[in-house]
Amino acid sequence: MTVAPPPKHSRDLPPIARAAFLLDIDGTLLDFAPAPDLVVVPTGLPPSLRALGARLGGAMGLISGRPVAEIDALFPGLGHAVAGEHGAALRPSPGAALVRVPLPSAPASWRDAASRLIAAHPGALLEAKPHGFVLHFRRAPEAGDALGAGLRAIAGAHPDFVIVPARMAWELRPRGADKGTALGALMREPPFAGRLPVFVGDDVTDRDAIAAAEALGGVGFFVPDIFGSPAAVRDWLARLARDGW
Repeated sequence: MTVAPPPKHSRDLPPIARAAFLLDIDGTLLDFAPAPDLVVVPTGLPPSLRALGARLGGAMGLISGRPVAEIDALFPGLGHAVAGEHGAALRPSPGAALVRVPLPSAPASWRDAASRLIAAHPGALLEAKPHGFVLHFRRAPEAGDALGAGLRAIAGAHPDFVIVPARMAWELRPRGADKGTALGALMREPPFAGRLPVFVGDDVTDRDAIAAAEALGGVGFFVPDIFGSPAAVRDWLARLARDGW
């Protein structure tokens, strides 16, 4: 019987005893939905993540733009580290206190103006976050340019905030927290310290974490280039959890 060689991305992984996995959620583990609260967690995913985390001695976590409370609701009892809001909120281990990075919040007047902007584009969606917000146009793709221009007009060139393009969305968030800094912060904590990070993400905001993983001697995989879809990522993680590498 001929055994197929492992995929190239599996061959690039650090040894199990030295690896730490940090994973994006939307577009990486989960398929996109018309709205963020409509995503579906496939039944086989949490068991795969638990099994993989066990192989890694607990050195596995999730890094997302979502608030930590939303991540916990999607993956109840997962028992791994979490970084939410692009690293503005960190929980380095199960049961640890949530650590919040002191960051400014978008003025209420900006949120009100963003609501009016969204109302002018049926199908577009405003997602509020603790320090900023996201304008989604997955259900109104023709509105993308107008929403981006409108958001730049709302926030101007404020030194404390940045506008980040995402997949079918524009996000306004404070400077000082990104997925790269989140990865670096988690990698300084046990059980991650001393290991080599493996980060998987799919969006512009994930490029910071990919760069940070590589700077620490690990690897970063960009889903559109390497896997093509969250389903392929899930299949890969399930195989690693089952068979190792």
